[in-house]
Amino acid sequence: METKQELTGAQMVMEAFIREGVDTIFGVPGGANLPLYDVLPEYYPRIKHYLVKHEQCAAHAADAYARVSGKAGVCYGTSGPGATNLVTGIANAYMDSIPLVAVTGQVISALIGRDGFQEADIQGITIPITKHSELVRDVNEIPRAMQEAFFIATTGRPGPVLVDIPRDVLQQKGEFYWRDKVELRGYKPFSQADPNEIARAAELIEQSQRPVIISGHGVIISQAFAEIRELAEKAGIPVITTLLGISGFPGTHPLYLGMPGMHGMYWNNLAIAESDLVIGVGMRFDDRVTGRLKDFAPRAKIIHMDIDPAEIGKNVRPAAALLGDVKASLKELNKLVVHKDRTPWFNWLEDMRRKHPSIVIRETDELLPQYVINSIYEATKGDCYVVTGVGQHQMWAAQYFWYDKPNSFVTSGGLGTMGFEVPAAMGAQVAAPNDTVWSICGDGGFMMTMQELATIAEYGWPIKFAIINNNNLGMVRQWQELFYGNNIVATPLKNPDFVKVAEAFHILGLRAERKEEVAAVIDQAMQHPGPVLIDFQVKHDENCYPMVPPGAALHETIDQPAYAQTPARLPAPMEVAAS
Repeated sequence: METKQELTGAQMVMEAFIREGVDTIFGVPGGANLPLYDVLPEYYPRIKHYLVKHEQCAAHAADAYARVSGKAGVCYGTSGPGATNLVTGIANAYMDSIPLVAVTGQVISALIGRDGFQEADIQGITIPITKHSELVRDVNEIPRAMQEAFFIATTGRPGPVLVDIPRDVLQQKGEFYWRDKVELRGYKPFSQADPNEIARAAELIEQSQRPVIISGHGVIISQAFAEIRELAEKAGIPVITTLLGISGFPGTHPLYLGMPGMHGMYWNNLAIAESDLVIGVGMRFDDRVTGRLKDFAPRAKIIHMDIDPAEIGKNVRPAAALLGDVKASLKELNKLVVHKDRTPWFNWLEDMRRKHPSIVIRETDELLPQYVINSIYEATKGDCYVVTGVGQHQMWAAQYFWYDKPNSFVTSGGLGTMGFEVPAAMGAQVAAPNDTVWSICGDGGFMMTMQELATIAEYGWPIKFAIINNNNLGMVRQWQELFYGNNIVATPLKNPDFVKVAEAFHILGLRAERKEEVAAVIDQAMQHPGPVLIDFQVKHDENCYPMVPPGAALHETIDQPAYAQTPARLPAPMEVAAS
């Protein structure tokens, strides 16, 4: 344990960041966290701070930065509303297992509990949505609290940690220290799968005739890209990815089948229903994947690999449970698996793909959102990061774009946060400054956080925004049409002129209203060195299919309507797979 000279609490926070390798902070200053900003110049350029326009966006940007960089994201908020504005972003990171450290200023110690100006019990508020939340009232406890915050956030199943520090404590001086190793009683994040369970899993794989792998976000978090591919290729097993698992397995690989569940591929939902073995890797058998839980994979035994013991057996009962980091578990499992000829199974899957193409782009004069997203794929060849919000555009981005680049799909999964697409694109671009970032936006979600265009213009981030503008809260409108008697209430939108909005923020704005305009505006956006916003005015009532109705089982998936299938074409990667 090393000891340094006396430092203020604010300096201690920054010194902790240096030791944890932090180089990026997203935040907004205010009265209670002003000491943290007062010391920022001392640490520039080792640590850069990006001023956002709303604290929710600071949390989302830090979230996406963490996903793309592999390091913990960091965000700042002041007391009261500054801290509570972070809550949605913290909850999003918690649901999606993202390492995030949020540091908030608090009212001075003497006012805590007295309803002082801009006081909020942010520690209490965030207990259910963090791995750990702490109010630090002693300046000498700041180094310990910060070191433990990063340790907790980044180990085991990652997640957010909040550290709340009163303003007077940030201004006080104390001795800075740093431990060589962090040990917390009751927190044992490192575990290895039981060799007996690994052997049992290998046996189940060898016995199976109709297995499927469902690859989840844990594969990306543990960077088990080579290991999941080795399992699939060595054992000859098709791979399905959850929404957050997309880009964990190459999208154009012959063994890749796409996404399952609520808006997954029809053939995947049928395959799960017919399989005799489901290998869940770094996924939690969430309701969007399983459909009606009691009817999920009724013929299958389950192998479940996950680092979080709370997930094992929570929704499904596994025949083999591999508790631990999935990269390590896969390495051991791959030593035992052998290839097996499953030609009848693959023949059946190909037959299902031909009978139920699920993702088709019908020939029509109208501008379809599927056409737009597939056009972006064709223009980029998948060599970019794609960031989305939540809704129809998110599902189309999952369906009509193929992600061969590992960890290149960034989206809000468990919490389903509209507005994620704009600030998350900022975090992704900061983490990957030399890569292209496409933010595929819903018009409704975009308007929740579009003030960050000012931040993007200020820092000159060359993000390309594609607004899938149907003048509706599209997914909600689809539910109203299909399940609420077409009672369209509070979902039509009176949108602004998004091109003029872009121009008001000193950003290039473009528009496409017809199919023949799409390729040209995408090309213009990609040639432009700075940020670009494209307003794609698509068919207002296009629905997203396939779809599992609420409360239904996977085998009850609603396929593409007949009108959507003829005349129609398959996107290029699907044509290759079907040939």
